[in-house]
Amino acid sequence: MVPDREEELLKIVEELANELRRERVPVALDSSLEGDLGFDSLTRMELLLRIERAFSSSLPDLALTTALTPRDLLRLLRAGAEPLADEAPDASRGPALEEVEAPVRAATLVAALDWHADAHPDRLHVRLYGEGGREEAVTYAALRDGARNAAAALQERGLERGERVALMLPTGTDYLFAFLGAIIAGGVPVPMYPPTRPGQLEEHLRRHAGILANSEAAFLVAAPQARAACARLSRRAPALRGFLAPEDLRSSGAPRDAGPRPDDIAFLQYTSGSTGSPKGVILTHRNVLANVRAMGRATAASSRDVFVSWLPLYHDMGLIGAWLSALYFGAPLVLLSPLAFLARPHRWLRAIHRHRGTISAAPNFAYELCVAGIDARRLEGLDLSCWRLAVCAAEPVSAAALEGFRDKFAAFGLRPEALAPTFGLAESTVGLAFTPLGRGPRIDRVRRGPFAELGRALPAGPDEAGALQFVSCGRALPGHELRIVDESGFEAGERQEGRLWFKGPSACGGYFRNPEATRKLFHGDWLDTGDLAYLAGDELFVTGRVKEMLIRGGRHAYPYELEEAAGALPGIRKGGVAAFGCRDPRTGGERLVVMAETRASEPAERERLRRRVNELACDLLGMPADDVMLVEPHTVLKTSSGKIRRAACRELYEAGGPRAERSWRRRARRRLEA
Repeated sequence: MVPDREEELLKIVEELANELRRERVPVALDSSLEGDLGFDSLTRMELLLRIERAFSSSLPDLALTTALTPRDLLRLLRAGAEPLADEAPDASRGPALEEVEAPVRAATLVAALDWHADAHPDRLHVRLYGEGGREEAVTYAALRDGARNAAAALQERGLERGERVALMLPTGTDYLFAFLGAIIAGGVPVPMYPPTRPGQLEEHLRRHAGILANSEAAFLVAAPQARAACARLSRRAPALRGFLAPEDLRSSGAPRDAGPRPDDIAFLQYTSGSTGSPKGVILTHRNVLANVRAMGRATAASSRDVFVSWLPLYHDMGLIGAWLSALYFGAPLVLLSPLAFLARPHRWLRAIHRHRGTISAAPNFAYELCVAGIDARRLEGLDLSCWRLAVCAAEPVSAAALEGFRDKFAAFGLRPEALAPTFGLAESTVGLAFTPLGRGPRIDRVRRGPFAELGRALPAGPDEAGALQFVSCGRALPGHELRIVDESGFEAGERQEGRLWFKGPSACGGYFRNPEATRKLFHGDWLDTGDLAYLAGDELFVTGRVKEMLIRGGRHAYPYELEEAAGALPGIRKGGVAAFGCRDPRTGGERLVVMAETRASEPAERERLRRRVNELACDLLGMPADDVMLVEPHTVLKTSSGKIRRAACRELYEAGGPRAERSWRRRARRRLEA
C-alpha cells in the first residue's frame, strides 16, 4: 500500500473518532481502537464499512475483533482484501418442510427433543452458517445423537445429578450438543458468553469467575485454549473440578438414564452485566415450556414457520426465543453467528430472503444498524415479503428506529404490520408481553409536563410540541398478568407510571444461591421487573429502569460497578464518579458517559486518566465509554445522603455538551443551591 493510502486510512479513523467524542482526537497507527479511541464493537463495525467503501475492498469478518489498532487494519488491507462485489439475488432454498405437530404433552426439553427425533428423525432442525459461509445441516436425529454423546462423556467424567456445567462456546453444533447433553446427563447448563478475541481468554475468565463461583459449576466447557487459564481459577471457583474442550464430549458410549423432571432446573440464566454480584435466574423445564407455548400462542408459531437468528445462544432471546422455540414447534432454524451479523448486517436480511424466513428477532440497535450500515448494493433483489414477525426486544425500543427500518425496507417487501415490539426478561424465562399479531407498532405520544412531574401519561394533542413518545410492548402473554404499582406497592391507575410487576407460569423460582436478591424480587405471587412502566388499556409501555441500568448494543451494564472502580484510581476522587447512559443523536442508540472528578490539570495526565477509566469500562462492562468527562471536584451531583444523582447528571450533560466544563460547573452549583 502506498503512503497516501496510509494517510487515507488514518483520516477515516480520525473522522469517526471525532464524531464519537465530539472533539478533535489525535490518531496514530498504534492507537488502540478500544482503549484510546473508545470504539466499541458497533463503532468498529461502522469503521470497517467506511474503510470498505473508501478502498472498494472487503475485509475479513475477524477484523471486527482481531484488529486492535489502525496498523492492524493497514496490515489486513496490505494482505489483499477481496474486491467489494455486488450482492446478486439468490433463490429460495428448496421446498417447504412437511407440517408436523408440536409435542404438546412433553413435560421437559428432553421429552420434546425425543418426540421429534422419534417421529421424524431426518427432519431438518438447524441450518448453521459458519466461517466463510460454510453450511452445516443438523437433523433432529443428529441433534439427539450429539447430545447423548456429550451426556455420556460428562457422566464418564463424574458429573452428578443437579451439578452445573458452564458453557463458554461460540454459536455452533458444539454448543447445541453440550447444552442438551448436560441436561440429558442430569446436569444444569450455565450459559456464559465467550471472549470476542482469543487473546482475551484469561482476562475474560477472570472477569466471569463470579458466575463460576456462584453457580458452583463442576465443569467448564470452552475452547481448548482456555484450559491453562481455567487451571488458575481454582481459588476463585473452588467447586470447578474439570475443564472440557468440545472434542472431549464426543463419547461413543450411551448415557445412563438421568432424565429430568418438569420441576428440575433446566438451566441457569445469568442476568447480563451481573459479573460483580452474579444473579443466576432459576428456570425449570416447566417454566421454559410454559413460556415457549405462550409465545407460540401469541405469535401463531408452528412448524410452517422458518426461524432466522444471529442472536447469541448464551442470551435468553437467542437461546429460548429462537433455538428452543424452533426445536419445540418443529420449525427449521437458520442460525448465524453474532459476528457474522455485526461484520455484515445485510447477512441477516439476506438469510431471511434466501430461506423465506417468517420469524426473526433482534434488539433495537440491530434495526438501526440495518438502516445506517447496509450499502445499497447489498440490497439488490432483496425480498422480505415472507417476514411475518419481526420482533424487537431486549433493549428499549425506539420509535424512530422502527420507523426508519419500516421506511427503508418497505421497498423490499417488508410489511409494516410485521414489526412487533415486545418486552421480556430472564425472570419471566424470556417473553412477557407481545404486540398483537398483525397490528404493527403502536406509538403513544404523551404530554411532557404531567409525565415528568407526576408520572401521568396523558395523551398529547397531534400538534402539541415537546410530546414524549413511548412504544407499546403489547399485551401480557396468555396465562400471564401485569401490574403497575406505586412506591408503596399499591396498584397504580390507568396511565400512571410505576413499577412493573408480573406473575404467570413462566415466572422463575428466584436467583440461584442468592436469597437476598430473591427476597427483593418477590412480592407475594408477584415479581418485580425492576422497570418503570404504565398501562394504557391492556397494553404495556415501558418508560425506564428503576436502577438506571445501562443497555447498549444488546448488552446490559450496571453503572455502580464502574463508578466504584474508577473512584479507586489515583487521581480520581473517590465517590466523585457518575456513569450513565444518554441518547446518541447520531445513531438513536444509547451512549455510555462517565463523569469523573479530578484535580489533575496537565493535559497528559488527564488523557492518562481518561484512558484508565476507559480500560476499566472495557474490563468491567465489556464496552468502552463513549465519553469520559473529567470535571472539577464537587461537580458530580448527589443527593443529601451522598447517592449519585445519575439522572440529574445526564440532564446537565445533555444540556451543556461534553466539554463545557466551566458552564457545567456553574449549572451544577445552581442546581445544588436550588
